[in-house]
Amino acid sequence: MAVRAVRGATQLERDDREHMLERVAEMVTDVLSANELDVDDFISVIFTSTSDLVSEFPAYAARRLGFDDVPLICTRELEIEGSMPRVVRMMAHVETDLARKDVTHVYLHGAAALRRDLVKVRSVPDQDQDPTP
Repeated sequence: MAVRAVRGATQLERDDREHMLERVAEMVTDVLSANELDVDDFISVIFTSTSDLVSEFPAYAARRLGFDDVPLICTRELEIEGSMPRVVRMMAHVETDLARKDVTHVYLHGAAALRRDLVKVRSVPDQDQDPTP
């Protein structure tokens, strides 16, 4: 069993508490599913959000999914001119038998444009997708 880092990101259409909880839960659930993980496999999760998201802590969505005793923390992304708005990212440290090259990182909605260099990116089509890179 090895410790691996798995990444995820999602873009929100608006800064709304329920929308935040829905999108973050979708991202976390997809990371679990794509890597055949259980909550018990998680060591810790770092969530970041852009400064235009203030309606809820992204970690609260994970708590609602059963991440009760997993250390979670939220922080801000750097404010770089021209960066994509309304994005929540996660980096989770997990115990898994997957080789590093077999870990699936999940990028949803507009955030799929953030890491086109990854071979295995799961993208959810979004008609209201923000084309800002």
